[in-house]
Amino acid sequence: MLSSDSIHGAPLSAGRPTATSARLIAARALETTRDHVTTFVRLAIASLLFPHGAQHALGWFGGYGFHGTHGWMTSTLGFPAPAATAAILTEIAAPVALLLGLGGRLAALGTIGIMLGAIRTHWGNGFFMNWFGGLPAGNEGFEYHLLMITLCLVVVAKGSGAWSLDRWLRATLGDRGV
Repeated sequence: MLSSDSIHGAPLSAGRPTATSARLIAARALETTRDHVTTFVRLAIASLLFPHGAQHALGWFGGYGFHGTHGWMTSTLGFPAPAATAAILTEIAAPVALLLGLGGRLAALGTIGIMLGAIRTHWGNGFFMNWFGGLPAGNEGFEYHLLMITLCLVVVAKGSGAWSLDRWLRATLGDRGV
């Protein structure tokens, strides 16, 4: 017999997020190990991505800043304006989040998205980086992007590792908050 709280035997909340499912998602996102290698990988991604994001978002290190980079992404590369905005914001926010180990999985997923977009723009240049300067600037291949994706997949799979705010939050909140 079906209760008034179910349809065809399934609870009415099936398919809709509930407070309990949101807590489970948060718990899974914060879950991580005490693995120091994962911490090292997370910090490596942050240190490699931050200067590039600072060029694009802030104009540091000889970059063009947000408006210049946004214009280049939309006019030269043909990215839709919302995608260009999301990419620039992710390039500056993800390395900070990874440095802190806060939302490491989400930051790594965002970085994977950026790297996939970069592969699209570098695809015609082939696989290899321009290690010895034989090609004009900007004609690098996509091997760096594949390496970054691989590193990010470690963080997506294992979490932020030891010495992370994710680990601290998960331990602090425990079953009470998540």
